Amino acid sequence: MMKKKLSFILLTLFLLTGLSACDVQEEATVQTDPIVDRQQLLDDIQYLSSDELKGRKTGEFGNILAQEFIFNRFQTVGLTHAGENGFRQIFNHTNSRTGEVFTDAVNLIGSVEGVHHSDRYIAVTAHYDHLGISDGEIYNGADDNASGTGALLAAAKYFSENSPNNSILFIAFDAEEQGLGGAHYFVQNPVVPLEQIVLNINMDMISNNFDDELYAVGTAHYPFLKPIIEEAVENAPINVLFGYDTDEWPQNWTMSSDHGPFHAAGVPFVYFGVEDHPHYHQPSDTFENINPDFYVSAVETIIQIIKKMDQQLDQVISASER
Repeated sequence: MMKKKLSFILLTLFLLTGLSACDVQEEATVQTDPIVDRQQLLDDIQYLSSDELKGRKTGEFGNILAQEFIFNRFQTVGLTHAGENGFRQIFNHTNSRTGEVFTDAVNLIGSVEGVHHSDRYIAVTAHYDHLGISDGEIYNGADDNASGTGALLAAAKYFSENSPNNSILFIAFDAEEQGLGGAHYFVQNPVVPLEQIVLNINMDMISNNFDDELYAVGTAHYPFLKPIIEEAVENAPINVLFGYDTDEWPQNWTMSSDHGPFHAAGVPFVYFGVEDHPHYHQPSDTFENINPDFYVSAVETIIQIIKKMDQQLDQVISASER
């Protein structure tokens, strides 16, 4: 009798232990969905910086191919038209440095409506143009700025599938390399009232770094943004650093990219970029010379920061009004 009882107890313990092990194993195999589709992201930057697009200079055929690529992706992920002319905002621009005139340049603008505050916006931006061809060499512009454009498309997909609290504009600017032409035009001719744009997140050169360092620029001007970023990157796979936004640094990037016109108009910004590297504005800025692992991590980190900014936008508005 005791043997039978003991056998029953041992059998019960064995079954319970087995079930517990199965539960643990099942939990261990459960994985959360990735923030971005790594292969899609890398395919995007590779195509945008390919020889086929011939450096994407404003007004040239490769630039038009890039426009169509971005336009189609905006449609695919389900962005809403943000302007009167669909996704396209057409403008003319003169490079004040060279005098070169560009007609029918194109900003591409889409939006995702916020579920709680549809009348206020975060503008997420990146320029898609580059330098084109010079002396027979293609300036492919992988880091500058196919990387930011790919990140823009990844963020558009993410927030189309994960509705934000506030509306988000996704803007692919043209003519950045010609004097921030697209950003200047947009700020002067916004598709929504400029006072409803609470924050600009700009991405320009985010794929070529081998020290896992990404700079978040602008908190010297808008210090209330720094703790939000720090909270968002607490467990980030890369190091997010602050700086390059005062004259105390070797370079001051405050007006160096498309965030500049927003800042000049009083819109707080955070600019994400890497330090200059030997491939900057060189024919060697190719897909083969980026750091794919860093790039994917940088894009995922930026999306997490946008998400945190969206969640705490009331705090941003309150601080910026002081």
